[in-house]
Amino acid sequence: MKVYNLLAGKYGFGPSSILSRAETLERLPTIKTDGLRGGIVYYDGQFDDARLLINLAETASEQGATLVNYVRVERLLKSANGELTGAAVIDLESGSQFEIHAEVVINATGAFTDNIRRMADTQAKPMIAPSQGIHLVFPGKFLSSDHAIMVPHTSDGRVMFAIPWHGHTVVGTTDTPIECATLDPLPFEEEIDFILETSARYLNQAPTRADVLSVFVGIRPLVKAGDGGNTAALSRDHALRIEDSGLITITGGKWTTYRHMAEDCVNQAATMAKLEERLCVTRTLNIHGYHQNADKFQDLAVYGVDAPAIESLQRSDPAFAEVLDSELPYTVAEIVWAARHEMARTLDDVLARRTRALFLNAKAALRMAPRAAAVLAKELGRDAAWQQQQIADFTRIANGYVLGGKPS
Repeated sequence: MKVYNLLAGKYGFGPSSILSRAETLERLPTIKTDGLRGGIVYYDGQFDDARLLINLAETASEQGATLVNYVRVERLLKSANGELTGAAVIDLESGSQFEIHAEVVINATGAFTDNIRRMADTQAKPMIAPSQGIHLVFPGKFLSSDHAIMVPHTSDGRVMFAIPWHGHTVVGTTDTPIECATLDPLPFEEEIDFILETSARYLNQAPTRADVLSVFVGIRPLVKAGDGGNTAALSRDHALRIEDSGLITITGGKWTTYRHMAEDCVNQAATMAKLEERLCVTRTLNIHGYHQNADKFQDLAVYGVDAPAIESLQRSDPAFAEVLDSELPYTVAEIVWAARHEMARTLDDVLARRTRALFLNAKAALRMAPRAAAVLAKELGRDAAWQQQQIADFTRIANGYVLGGKPS
Protein backbone atom coordinates (compact mmCIF):
# COMPACT_ATOMS: atom_id res chain seq x y z
CA MET A 1 0.00 0.00 0.00
CA LYS A 2 2.94 2.33 0.66
CA VAL A 3 4.18 1.68 -2.87
CA TYR A 4 0.62 2.22 -4.18
CA ASN A 5 0.46 5.61 -2.44
CA LEU A 6 3.92 6.52 -3.69
CA LEU A 7 3.05 5.71 -7.30
CA ALA A 8 -0.18 7.76 -7.06
CA GLY A 9 1.80 10.82 -6.02
CA LYS A 10 -0.17 14.05 -6.26
CA TYR A 11 -3.01 12.22 -8.01
CA GLY A 12 -3.83 10.09 -4.98
CA PHE A 13 -7.24 10.53 -3.32
CA GLY A 14 -6.00 9.82 0.20
CA PRO A 15 -3.46 7.82 2.21
CA SER A 16 -3.88 4.11 2.91
CA SER A 17 -4.24 2.99 6.53
CA ILE A 18 -4.67 -0.13 8.63
CA LEU A 19 -8.07 -0.61 10.29
CA SER A 20 -8.93 -2.42 13.48
CA ARG A 21 -11.76 -4.93 13.53
CA ALA A 22 -14.15 -2.32 14.97
CA GLU A 23 -13.11 0.29 12.40
CA THR A 24 -13.62 -2.22 9.58
CA LEU A 25 -17.13 -3.04 10.79
CA GLU A 26 -17.93 0.66 11.12
CA ARG A 27 -17.11 1.17 7.45
CA LEU A 28 -18.56 -2.14 6.24
CA PRO A 29 -21.48 -3.05 8.51
CA THR A 30 -22.66 -5.89 6.25
CA ILE A 31 -19.34 -7.77 6.10
CA LYS A 32 -19.09 -11.21 7.72
CA THR A 33 -17.51 -11.08 11.18
CA ASP A 34 -16.30 -14.71 11.41
CA GLY A 35 -12.51 -14.65 11.40
CA LEU A 36 -12.39 -10.89 10.81
CA ARG A 37 -9.35 -9.31 12.43
CA GLY A 38 -9.18 -5.98 10.64
CA GLY A 39 -8.69 -4.45 7.24
CA ILE A 40 -6.84 -1.98 5.10
CA VAL A 41 -8.44 1.08 3.55
CA TYR A 42 -7.11 2.47 0.29
CA TYR A 43 -8.51 4.88 -2.29
CA ASP A 44 -9.34 4.27 -5.92
CA GLY A 45 -11.34 6.02 -8.62
CA GLN A 46 -14.85 5.20 -9.82
CA PHE A 47 -16.67 6.37 -12.92
CA ASP A 48 -19.60 5.61 -15.20
CA ASP A 49 -18.02 4.19 -18.36
CA ALA A 50 -20.93 4.87 -20.75
CA ARG A 51 -21.39 8.42 -19.46
CA LEU A 52 -17.67 9.11 -19.88
CA LEU A 53 -17.83 7.76 -23.44
CA ILE A 54 -20.74 10.07 -24.28
CA ASN A 55 -18.83 13.01 -22.81
CA LEU A 56 -15.74 12.08 -24.83
CA ALA A 57 -17.78 12.04 -28.03
CA GLU A 58 -19.18 15.47 -27.14
CA THR A 59 -15.67 16.74 -26.45
CA ALA A 60 -14.49 15.45 -29.83
CA SER A 61 -17.36 17.30 -31.51
CA GLU A 62 -16.46 20.51 -29.69
CA GLN A 63 -12.86 20.09 -30.90
CA GLY A 64 -14.02 19.86 -34.52
CA ALA A 65 -14.65 16.15 -35.08
CA THR A 66 -17.55 14.94 -37.24
CA LEU A 67 -19.55 12.23 -35.48
CA VAL A 68 -21.69 9.59 -37.16
CA ASN A 69 -24.01 7.22 -35.34
CA TYR A 70 -25.33 3.83 -36.49
CA VAL A 71 -23.08 3.82 -39.54
CA ARG A 72 -21.39 0.48 -40.17
CA VAL A 73 -18.18 -0.17 -42.11
CA GLU A 74 -18.87 -2.65 -44.92
CA ARG A 75 -15.41 -2.72 -46.45
CA LEU A 76 -12.17 -0.75 -46.54
CA LEU A 77 -11.13 1.16 -49.66
CA LYS A 78 -7.68 0.67 -51.19
CA SER A 79 -5.59 2.36 -53.84
CA ALA A 80 -4.00 0.45 -56.72
CA ASN A 81 -0.87 -0.14 -54.63
CA GLY A 82 -2.84 -1.58 -51.69
CA GLU A 83 -2.80 1.41 -49.37
CA LEU A 84 -6.00 2.26 -47.49
CA THR A 85 -7.86 5.34 -48.69
CA GLY A 86 -11.03 5.15 -46.59
CA ALA A 87 -14.11 3.03 -45.98
CA ALA A 88 -17.39 2.10 -47.65
CA VAL A 89 -20.17 2.39 -45.07
CA ILE A 90 -23.91 1.97 -44.69
CA ASP A 91 -26.33 4.13 -42.71
CA LEU A 92 -28.29 1.50 -40.77
CA GLU A 93 -31.30 3.82 -40.33
CA SER A 94 -31.82 4.93 -43.92
CA GLY A 95 -30.05 2.10 -45.72
CA SER A 96 -28.03 4.59 -47.78
CA GLN A 97 -24.45 3.64 -48.66
CA PHE A 98 -21.54 5.99 -49.21
CA GLU A 99 -17.78 6.25 -49.05
CA ILE A 100 -15.61 8.12 -46.57
CA HIS A 101 -12.13 9.00 -47.82
CA ALA A 102 -9.22 9.56 -45.46
CA GLU A 103 -5.45 9.99 -45.35
CA VAL A 104 -5.27 7.51 -42.47
CA VAL A 105 -7.71 4.89 -41.15
CA ILE A 106 -7.62 4.05 -37.44
CA ASN A 107 -9.03 0.79 -36.14
CA ALA A 108 -10.15 1.37 -32.52
CA THR A 109 -12.87 -1.27 -32.28
CA GLY A 110 -11.95 -3.07 -29.06
CA ALA A 111 -13.04 -6.69 -28.99
CA PHE A 112 -13.88 -6.50 -32.73
CA THR A 113 -10.38 -5.37 -33.72
CA ASP A 114 -9.55 -8.48 -35.75
CA ASN A 115 -12.76 -8.20 -37.80
CA ILE A 116 -11.56 -4.85 -39.19
CA ARG A 117 -7.99 -6.05 -39.62
CA ARG A 118 -9.27 -8.89 -41.82
CA MET A 119 -11.04 -6.31 -44.01
CA ALA A 120 -7.61 -4.85 -44.73
CA ASP A 121 -5.86 -8.23 -44.98
CA THR A 122 -7.83 -11.47 -45.18
CA GLN A 123 -4.72 -13.36 -43.98
CA ALA A 124 -4.22 -11.24 -40.85
CA LYS A 125 -3.45 -13.39 -37.82
CA PRO A 126 -5.61 -12.68 -34.74
CA MET A 127 -4.05 -10.36 -32.20
CA ILE A 128 -6.98 -10.35 -29.72
CA ALA A 129 -7.69 -12.97 -27.05
CA PRO A 130 -11.19 -11.94 -25.93
CA SER A 131 -12.08 -12.48 -22.29
CA GLN A 132 -15.56 -12.23 -20.81
CA GLY A 133 -16.28 -10.69 -17.43
CA ILE A 134 -19.65 -10.41 -15.71
CA HIS A 135 -21.06 -8.28 -12.90
CA LEU A 136 -24.10 -8.92 -10.74
CA VAL A 137 -26.09 -5.94 -9.46
CA PHE A 138 -27.87 -6.15 -6.10
CA PRO A 139 -29.85 -3.66 -4.00
CA GLY A 140 -27.72 -1.18 -2.05
CA LYS A 141 -28.53 -2.89 1.26
CA PHE A 142 -25.93 -5.60 0.59
CA LEU A 143 -23.20 -3.05 1.34
CA SER A 144 -25.08 -0.25 3.13
CA SER A 145 -21.91 1.79 2.84
CA ASP A 146 -20.03 4.15 0.57
CA HIS A 147 -16.99 1.88 0.96
CA ALA A 148 -16.22 -1.05 -1.34
CA ILE A 149 -14.90 -4.51 -0.51
CA MET A 150 -11.92 -5.92 -2.37
CA VAL A 151 -11.16 -9.64 -2.14
CA PRO A 152 -7.52 -9.93 -3.29
CA HIS A 153 -7.44 -13.71 -3.81
CA THR A 154 -10.31 -15.77 -5.21
CA SER A 155 -10.34 -19.39 -6.35
CA ASP A 156 -9.67 -18.43 -10.01
CA GLY A 157 -6.88 -15.98 -9.20
CA ARG A 158 -8.93 -12.86 -9.94
CA VAL A 159 -9.55 -9.98 -7.60
CA MET A 160 -13.23 -9.56 -6.72
CA PHE A 161 -14.96 -6.34 -5.74
CA ALA A 162 -18.27 -5.41 -4.17
CA ILE A 163 -18.78 -1.75 -5.02
CA PRO A 164 -21.47 0.86 -4.28
CA TRP A 165 -22.64 2.25 -7.66
CA HIS A 166 -25.60 4.52 -8.41
CA GLY A 167 -27.28 3.49 -5.16
CA HIS A 168 -26.80 -0.22 -5.86
CA THR A 169 -24.18 -2.87 -5.10
CA VAL A 170 -22.15 -4.23 -8.01
CA VAL A 171 -20.18 -7.45 -7.51
CA GLY A 172 -17.65 -8.81 -9.98
CA THR A 173 -15.80 -9.63 -12.02
CA THR A 174 -15.01 -12.93 -13.72
CA ASP A 175 -12.40 -13.62 -16.39
CA THR A 176 -13.44 -16.31 -18.85
CA PRO A 177 -11.70 -16.87 -22.22
CA ILE A 178 -14.15 -16.93 -25.15
CA GLU A 179 -13.79 -17.86 -28.80
CA CYS A 180 -15.19 -14.67 -30.31
CA ALA A 181 -16.83 -11.40 -29.32
CA THR A 182 -20.54 -10.73 -29.82
CA LEU A 183 -22.55 -7.51 -29.55
CA ASP A 184 -24.84 -8.85 -26.83
CA PRO A 185 -22.78 -11.34 -24.80
CA LEU A 186 -24.58 -13.49 -22.23
CA PRO A 187 -23.28 -14.74 -18.86
CA PHE A 188 -22.27 -18.34 -18.30
CA GLU A 189 -24.01 -20.10 -15.44
CA GLU A 190 -20.66 -20.96 -13.86
CA GLU A 191 -19.76 -17.26 -13.78
CA ILE A 192 -22.99 -16.41 -11.97
CA ASP A 193 -22.45 -19.24 -9.48
CA PHE A 194 -18.84 -18.19 -8.89
CA ILE A 195 -19.77 -14.61 -7.96
CA LEU A 196 -22.66 -15.70 -5.75
CA GLU A 197 -20.51 -18.27 -3.92
CA THR A 198 -17.57 -15.91 -3.46
CA SER A 199 -19.67 -12.97 -2.26
CA ALA A 200 -21.48 -15.24 0.21
CA ARG A 201 -18.13 -15.87 1.95
CA TYR A 202 -17.70 -12.17 2.73
CA LEU A 203 -21.17 -10.62 3.01
CA ASN A 204 -23.21 -11.17 6.16
CA GLN A 205 -26.36 -11.59 4.07
CA ALA A 206 -25.52 -14.05 1.32
CA PRO A 207 -27.05 -12.81 -1.95
CA THR A 208 -29.10 -15.25 -4.00
CA ARG A 209 -30.14 -15.40 -7.65
CA ALA A 210 -33.47 -13.86 -6.66
CA ASP A 211 -31.62 -10.77 -5.33
CA VAL A 212 -29.94 -10.04 -8.66
CA LEU A 213 -31.43 -6.91 -10.24
CA SER A 214 -29.29 -7.11 -13.36
CA VAL A 215 -26.41 -9.13 -14.77
CA PHE A 216 -24.22 -7.47 -17.35
CA VAL A 217 -21.36 -8.79 -19.42
CA GLY A 218 -18.31 -7.07 -20.84
CA ILE A 219 -15.59 -8.33 -23.19
CA ARG A 220 -11.96 -7.37 -22.68
CA PRO A 221 -9.89 -7.00 -25.87
CA LEU A 222 -6.73 -8.54 -24.44
CA VAL A 223 -3.70 -8.67 -26.70
CA LYS A 224 -2.53 -12.20 -27.49
CA ALA A 225 0.68 -13.40 -25.85
CA GLY A 226 1.95 -16.77 -27.11
CA ASP A 227 -0.43 -19.69 -26.79
CA GLY A 228 -1.41 -19.14 -23.16
CA GLY A 229 -5.05 -19.84 -22.38
CA ASN A 230 -5.23 -17.97 -19.08
CA THR A 231 -6.53 -14.50 -19.97
CA ALA A 232 -6.14 -13.32 -16.36
CA ALA A 233 -2.38 -13.51 -16.90
CA LEU A 234 -2.33 -11.48 -20.13
CA SER A 235 -1.07 -7.92 -20.08
CA ARG A 236 -3.64 -5.13 -19.88
CA ASP A 237 -1.22 -2.75 -21.64
CA HIS A 238 -2.25 -1.32 -24.99
CA ALA A 239 -0.75 -2.23 -28.34
CA LEU A 240 -0.30 0.00 -31.39
CA ARG A 241 0.11 -1.80 -34.72
CA ILE A 242 0.57 -0.52 -38.28
CA GLU A 243 -0.48 -2.96 -41.01
CA ASP A 244 1.12 -3.16 -44.46
CA SER A 245 -1.95 -1.40 -45.84
CA GLY A 246 -1.37 1.56 -43.50
CA LEU A 247 -4.21 0.63 -41.15
CA ILE A 248 -3.42 1.80 -37.61
CA THR A 249 -4.79 -0.51 -34.93
CA ILE A 250 -4.97 0.58 -31.31
CA THR A 251 -6.19 -2.06 -28.88
CA GLY A 252 -5.78 -3.55 -25.42
CA GLY A 253 -5.20 -1.14 -22.57
CA LYS A 254 -7.79 0.03 -20.08
CA TRP A 255 -9.86 3.08 -19.22
CA THR A 256 -7.26 4.42 -16.80
CA THR A 257 -4.77 4.91 -19.65
CA TYR A 258 -7.15 5.99 -22.41
CA ARG A 259 -5.58 9.45 -22.85
CA HIS A 260 -2.11 7.95 -23.19
CA MET A 261 -3.48 5.44 -25.72
CA ALA A 262 -5.15 8.22 -27.71
CA GLU A 263 -2.03 10.38 -27.70
CA ASP A 264 0.15 7.53 -28.99
CA CYS A 265 -2.38 6.68 -31.69
CA VAL A 266 -3.13 10.21 -32.92
CA ASN A 267 0.55 11.17 -32.95
CA GLN A 268 1.26 8.17 -35.19
CA ALA A 269 -1.69 8.97 -37.46
CA ALA A 270 -0.62 12.61 -37.76
CA THR A 271 2.89 11.53 -38.75
CA MET A 272 1.60 9.12 -41.39
CA ALA A 273 -0.76 11.76 -42.79
CA LYS A 274 2.11 14.29 -42.83
CA LEU A 275 0.10 16.78 -40.82
CA GLU A 276 1.58 19.90 -39.31
CA GLU A 277 3.22 19.12 -35.96
CA ARG A 278 1.25 20.27 -32.93
CA LEU A 279 1.59 19.68 -29.22
CA CYS A 280 -0.95 17.26 -27.77
CA VAL A 281 -3.36 19.03 -25.40
CA THR A 282 -4.92 15.97 -23.74
CA ARG A 283 -3.03 16.38 -20.45
CA THR A 284 -4.81 19.65 -19.69
CA LEU A 285 -8.05 19.32 -21.66
CA ASN A 286 -11.24 19.02 -19.58
CA ILE A 287 -13.81 16.79 -21.19
CA HIS A 288 -17.38 17.93 -21.81
CA GLY A 289 -19.37 17.86 -18.59
CA TYR A 290 -16.50 18.80 -16.30
CA HIS A 291 -17.77 20.52 -13.15
CA GLN A 292 -15.85 21.06 -9.92
CA ASN A 293 -18.89 20.53 -7.73
CA ALA A 294 -21.12 18.15 -9.68
CA ASP A 295 -22.33 16.35 -6.53
CA LYS A 296 -24.64 19.25 -5.78
CA PHE A 297 -26.82 18.10 -8.69
CA GLN A 298 -27.57 14.84 -6.82
CA ASP A 299 -29.21 12.33 -9.22
CA LEU A 300 -28.06 14.42 -12.19
CA ALA A 301 -24.45 14.65 -10.99
CA VAL A 302 -23.15 12.46 -13.84
CA TYR A 303 -24.19 15.17 -16.32
CA GLY A 304 -21.88 17.71 -14.71
CA VAL A 305 -22.14 21.07 -16.44
CA ASP A 306 -25.22 19.89 -18.39
CA ALA A 307 -27.22 19.19 -15.22
CA PRO A 308 -28.69 22.73 -14.91
CA ALA A 309 -30.08 22.47 -18.45
CA ILE A 310 -31.79 19.18 -17.60
CA GLU A 311 -33.17 20.72 -14.41
CA SER A 312 -34.52 23.57 -16.55
CA LEU A 313 -36.22 21.02 -18.82
CA GLN A 314 -37.88 19.43 -15.79
CA ARG A 315 -39.20 22.82 -14.67
CA SER A 316 -40.43 23.71 -18.16
CA ASP A 317 -43.02 20.91 -18.29
CA PRO A 318 -44.46 18.90 -15.36
CA ALA A 319 -44.42 15.78 -17.56
CA PHE A 320 -40.66 16.13 -18.04
CA ALA A 321 -40.11 15.97 -14.27
CA GLU A 322 -41.91 12.63 -13.93
CA VAL A 323 -39.82 9.65 -12.82
CA LEU A 324 -40.08 6.76 -15.28
CA ASP A 325 -40.04 4.04 -12.61
CA SER A 326 -40.22 4.22 -8.84
CA GLU A 327 -37.14 1.99 -8.39
CA LEU A 328 -34.81 4.22 -10.43
CA PRO A 329 -34.24 8.02 -10.43
CA TYR A 330 -34.46 8.66 -14.19
CA THR A 331 -36.93 11.24 -15.47
CA VAL A 332 -38.64 11.94 -18.79
CA ALA A 333 -36.37 14.99 -19.19
CA GLU A 334 -33.32 12.73 -19.41
CA ILE A 335 -34.84 10.88 -22.38
CA VAL A 336 -35.61 14.21 -24.04
CA TRP A 337 -32.08 15.47 -23.37
CA ALA A 338 -30.53 12.28 -24.76
CA ALA A 339 -32.50 12.65 -28.01
CA ARG A 340 -31.86 16.36 -28.44
CA HIS A 341 -28.23 16.61 -27.37
CA GLU A 342 -26.64 13.15 -27.11
CA MET A 343 -27.45 11.47 -30.44
CA ALA A 344 -29.75 8.85 -28.87
CA ARG A 345 -31.59 7.01 -31.66
CA THR A 346 -32.99 3.88 -30.02
CA LEU A 347 -34.64 2.71 -26.81
CA ASP A 348 -31.49 0.74 -26.03
CA ASP A 349 -29.49 3.98 -26.32
CA VAL A 350 -31.54 5.81 -23.70
CA LEU A 351 -32.15 2.96 -21.24
CA ALA A 352 -28.71 1.32 -21.35
CA ARG A 353 -26.12 3.99 -22.18
CA ARG A 354 -27.49 7.54 -21.79
CA THR A 355 -29.06 6.38 -18.54
CA ARG A 356 -27.94 3.14 -16.86
CA ALA A 357 -31.41 1.74 -16.18
CA LEU A 358 -30.82 -1.62 -17.86
CA PHE A 359 -27.54 -2.18 -16.03
CA LEU A 360 -28.97 -1.30 -12.62
CA ASN A 361 -32.39 -2.96 -12.69
CA ALA A 362 -33.39 -4.88 -15.81
CA LYS A 363 -37.03 -5.42 -14.80
CA ALA A 364 -37.46 -1.73 -13.99
CA ALA A 365 -35.96 -0.88 -17.39
CA LEU A 366 -38.50 -3.14 -19.06
CA ARG A 367 -41.31 -1.38 -17.20
CA MET A 368 -39.92 1.98 -18.36
CA ALA A 369 -39.70 0.92 -22.00
CA PRO A 370 -43.21 1.86 -23.27
CA ARG A 371 -43.14 5.37 -21.79
CA ALA A 372 -39.54 5.97 -22.84
CA ALA A 373 -40.32 4.74 -26.38
CA ALA A 374 -43.24 7.16 -26.65
CA VAL A 375 -41.09 10.09 -25.50
CA LEU A 376 -38.25 9.16 -27.85
CA ALA A 377 -40.65 8.68 -30.77
CA LYS A 378 -42.08 12.16 -30.26
CA GLU A 379 -38.59 13.70 -30.16
CA LEU A 380 -37.43 11.83 -33.29
CA GLY A 381 -40.68 12.10 -35.24
CA ARG A 382 -41.33 8.34 -35.32
CA ASP A 383 -44.67 6.55 -35.59
CA ALA A 384 -46.45 3.94 -33.46
CA ALA A 385 -45.05 1.05 -35.49
CA TRP A 386 -41.51 2.27 -34.76
CA GLN A 387 -42.34 2.44 -31.04
CA GLN A 388 -43.57 -1.14 -30.98
CA GLN A 389 -40.51 -2.37 -32.86
CA GLN A 390 -38.24 -0.53 -30.43
CA ILE A 391 -40.00 -2.08 -27.45
CA ALA A 392 -39.69 -5.55 -29.01
CA ASP A 393 -35.98 -5.04 -29.80
CA PHE A 394 -35.24 -3.70 -26.34
CA THR A 395 -37.16 -6.51 -24.63
CA ARG A 396 -35.05 -9.07 -26.47
CA ILE A 397 -31.84 -7.37 -25.29
CA ALA A 398 -33.08 -6.72 -21.74
CA ASN A 399 -34.10 -10.32 -21.18
CA GLY A 400 -30.38 -11.17 -21.26
CA TYR A 401 -29.88 -8.95 -18.19
CA VAL A 402 -32.71 -10.47 -16.14
CA LEU A 403 -31.83 -13.12 -13.58
CA GLY A 404 -33.89 -14.61 -10.80
CA GLY A 405 -34.64 -17.88 -9.08
CA LYS A 406 -33.10 -21.13 -10.26
CA PRO A 407 -31.31 -21.39 -13.63
CA SER A 408 -33.49 -22.72 -16.44
